[in-house]
Amino acid sequence: MQELLELLENDARRPVSELAGVLRRSEYEVEKTLQSLEKEKIILGYNTLIDWNKAGRNTVTAVIEVNLTPQREVGFDAIAARVSRFDEVRAVYLMSGSFDLLVIIEGESLKDVADFIATRLATIEGVTSTRSHFLLKAYKKDGILIEGREPDRRLVVSP
Repeated sequence: MQELLELLENDARRPVSELAGVLRRSEYEVEKTLQSLEKEKIILGYNTLIDWNKAGRNTVTAVIEVNLTPQREVGFDAIAARVSRFDEVRAVYLMSGSFDLLVIIEGESLKDVADFIATRLATIEGVTSTRSHFLLKAYKKDGILIEGREPDRRLVVSP
């Protein structure tokens, strides 16, 4: 199962016949395993990584640090679930350190993102503060180099 998941994580478009060959299993067995993994919510979905800037859609992405007051008996989970339901929200993570949630959002403009933070996110009961960072340029996402070229290996970073 682990090997199947790793193969899919690297290329979710691989046909079942190819997966079966690599795993030395029957197509039927691989298909049943995939169905089981989807039913058990181990496989949550299949994504395509798109360079939206090249496709002509310009969006603003913000990474927001959110501090919370945990709610009795549910901690941070209820607030995180509420934040996750907004269409603008791309990801929500519970963090350790100086803030509680890391929220990644997208909007059509800086104003849209600012309005979302000010009127929808910051006003949720239990949210005590937010700190926003705006993505300027992506170099790598989900293990894929965005520009499609290898990084300059001559660059050596020393501590």
